[in-house]
Amino acid sequence: MFEELKQLKDEYEDLTHKLADPSIMADMSVYQSYAKKRSQIEPLVEKWMEYEMVEKEISACIALFEQEHDDELKQMAMEEIEGLEARKGVLIKQIDDILHPDEDSQYKNRDFIMEIRAGTGGEESGLFAGDLFRMYSRYIQNMGWKLDVVDSNPTEIGGFKEIVFSIEGENAYNCLKFESGTHRVQRVPITETSGRVHTSAATIAVLVEPEDVEIDIRQEDLKIDVYRSTGAGGQHVNTTDSAVRITHIPSGVVVTCQDERSQHKNKAKAMKHLRARLFAHAQEKQQSEFSQARKLQVGTGDRSEKIRTYNYPQNRITDHRIGLSLYKLEMIMNGDLNEMVLALAQAAKENGKEL
Repeated sequence: MFEELKQLKDEYEDLTHKLADPSIMADMSVYQSYAKKRSQIEPLVEKWMEYEMVEKEISACIALFEQEHDDELKQMAMEEIEGLEARKGVLIKQIDDILHPDEDSQYKNRDFIMEIRAGTGGEESGLFAGDLFRMYSRYIQNMGWKLDVVDSNPTEIGGFKEIVFSIEGENAYNCLKFESGTHRVQRVPITETSGRVHTSAATIAVLVEPEDVEIDIRQEDLKIDVYRSTGAGGQHVNTTDSAVRITHIPSGVVVTCQDERSQHKNKAKAMKHLRARLFAHAQEKQQSEFSQARKLQVGTGDRSEKIRTYNYPQNRITDHRIGLSLYKLEMIMNGDLNEMVLALAQAAKENGKEL
């Protein structure tokens, strides 16, 4: 951590130097970008510089203590050292708080992306993925937030192999951040003729969208392909190469978008999705290195890996992380998620954000 703080201080000094450069001041967009980045890292750099100063003062007091023969002066030096050590402890805590801010305040009003993917269960899992999308769509509409589809891969019978969409709205992320994981459904599929209950699954990922300064994507690291959009059963087939596939070569992450008729709009949406995926990966790496903070993991889509079960015969939905069962599945699938959302938020608060 200390090595990274030293590098951040060097970056801060470099930005300060650049902001004084007349050539950069002449280009307002570049100047504003540098100024924004400098202002964002300034609080952390200031705390680190104060920490460095305290460390120097401690070293000086220790040297004085070791060289001094007067007992009274040695006592004064010792008291000074104790005070400085206490200050150093406070600074470490303040630095850690800046590095790992409370998630609620950090992302409260940030836009984010949700990915829903069919798991095990064949066509039925695709139908379930579609049902989950409609559930979230209705909830988002009821809350007055904005939903924008980034990419979708529909099935022949009305479900989705996968669907990706962005969400904008005050406190939306805090309400939906615990939806990541494997969701399991138990019901009689419409494709089932014998009336047997089947179990299928779909996975959900919740990815906060990064700010410009939080993640840097180099153009040379991208492979961008364009192709003709396709739809279920040949519907909505585009006659131009408007669909976009972007591959981030270093990480191997691939995103696509064919929802818009414009190649330019599809590329913009795909980049938005890519940035969120890479940011989520960077966050997970940072959390594993510097803290034991909660990490939301998306499972493989297997029936046995589940955070929640939707049991249609019993009209029951159960969240296995907090042991909550609600017998109003039909209402919840129609977008009435508030009771579940509040229960998850309360459990996270009581358990130090771990579910």
